[in-house]
Amino acid sequence: MSTTVQSGRDGTRGNLALGALGLGAFVVGTAELVIVGILDLVAKDLKVSVGTAGLLVTAYALGICIGGPLLTVLTVRLGRRVLLGITLAAFIVGNVLALSAVNFGMLVAARVLTGSVHGLFVGVASMVASSLVPPERRGQAVAMVFGGIAVSTVVGVPLGTLIGQSISWQAAFVGIVILAAIALVAVVMLVPPVSAATDSGLRAQAKFAFAPRVLGMLLVGLLLLGGEFAAFTYISSFLQDVTKVSGGAVSGFVLAFGVASAVGAIVGGRFADRNASNTLLVCNVGLVVALVLLKLVGASPIPVIIVLALWGLVGFGLTPAFQLRVIGLAGPGGGLAATLGASAVNAGIAVGAAVGGWAEGGHGAGAVVVTGAIICAVGLPVTWASRFLTPPAAEPLAGSSSGVTVAAADEGAAGLAADSAVLQAD
Repeated sequence: MSTTVQSGRDGTRGNLALGALGLGAFVVGTAELVIVGILDLVAKDLKVSVGTAGLLVTAYALGICIGGPLLTVLTVRLGRRVLLGITLAAFIVGNVLALSAVNFGMLVAARVLTGSVHGLFVGVASMVASSLVPPERRGQAVAMVFGGIAVSTVVGVPLGTLIGQSISWQAAFVGIVILAAIALVAVVMLVPPVSAATDSGLRAQAKFAFAPRVLGMLLVGLLLLGGEFAAFTYISSFLQDVTKVSGGAVSGFVLAFGVASAVGAIVGGRFADRNASNTLLVCNVGLVVALVLLKLVGASPIPVIIVLALWGLVGFGLTPAFQLRVIGLAGPGGGLAATLGASAVNAGIAVGAAVGGWAEGGHGAGAVVVTGAIICAVGLPVTWASRFLTPPAAEPLAGSSSGVTVAAADEGAAGLAADSAVLQAD
């Protein structure tokens, strides 16, 4: 089914609501990666090695991949705005636990909690964002969520790292808590009431969310993000060893990638509204081209920064289209599927980082770009084949009190089945 947007809703308020969701995404995105810039401080303070401290990244990713879908199942009957508020409140609690951790185990537990809440928030926020706009603008609405995450890599993570390194690693988490509290207030005040459209639980949601067509789409996300992060995880080493830049110059190159990523997420949303499947395919081709070019021009700084910008555009430009396709293909199981999209992406990041680490360790920094290009090239036929996947034919969700059905739709974006969010009248 498609979402029902009540007539007479003020467009400005809808935009403010999208902004609130984007702010929430910015906060959770910052929390995920800021730990990377303060690992040395955490390791020293909690008396563990830097390598062991790196498990904090893994713990957060596991929370997103496993905890996010589980929390979605447990909360499927809650109103969406209420759930967003609870999610951000739990996120605040998790980060308070993190900044007050007296041992490494406590910090790991806090990271698993906040990662799980992150996965839930991104899924629910995507569904709610799509319900705030007409069908032809759903890609742009979802792009506001992923754009918030993209901007966090450009602004939030560097700023959090600076605060952590200048004051203490706990101070970085204090900043996250403050921002999360602001996001909580914004969501409660600006996002209109949104209720769950079904009384269904795990079995009814899973029937659609784990359908082969959805799993095929999740494979696309896993491959593309895996290929990207096989290379991007080690981009600093590549820039230092191959491009021969160092110090602050490395940050400048990464900043160019980050800015392009933020732009790509917004532009990608517009193209996703036109044709999500074709957007994914074009971005997949763009990734292969960008990574091959990066290998070819790696020794020349100016071409490298241009290629990094191209990479950022297509790399984050694919995310709104991917999320739209996942939700649309799941039909009535879109609420659960929205978090599965985040799980697939983070699983791809984790696997890609591991494969890239193997390539870098055995063959040098230049090999990570080749590895990423190969993985993305392997993804090309899968992405092409995914264009022929279609949403489920009209079928009621078992256990639904509303009796609303989901109809087959074209290319995911125009027929997004946002059954878990129906905008209610004020």
